[in-house]
Amino acid sequence: MKRFTPAGKAELANHVVPRLIGLPYAKIVVYGYTDNTPVGPELQRAGINDNLTLSSRRAGAVVNFLISQGIKPDVISAKGFGDTHPVAPNDTPAGRAQNRRIVITVQGPGAPAA
Repeated sequence: MKRFTPAGKAELANHVVPRLIGLPYAKIVVYGYTDNTPVGPELQRAGINDNLTLSSRRAGAVVNFLISQGIKPDVISAKGFGDTHPVAPNDTPAGRAQNRRIVITVQGPGAPAA
């Protein structure tokens, strides 16, 4: 599994964390997704045997980073969906890249209106 890029960490730290810290009573859920490519041997050696596990680890890594930036652990959780809910076709590299993503939702007091 690729690690956060410096740009990804900066985006979360500079733009997402300040908005989330201001919502102390909201429930934050980070959803992870993957493309439909089977996991390769390198990921399997790391204990990731399927896309559901990969997406769960992706979401968990974001949760851990957000906690390290000051988000309270009791208001945030992670959920993986594997290769379900694609936002683009998986038949091109660009489409697969779009499907490897996280989505951060905020529910409860202070959450933005839907």
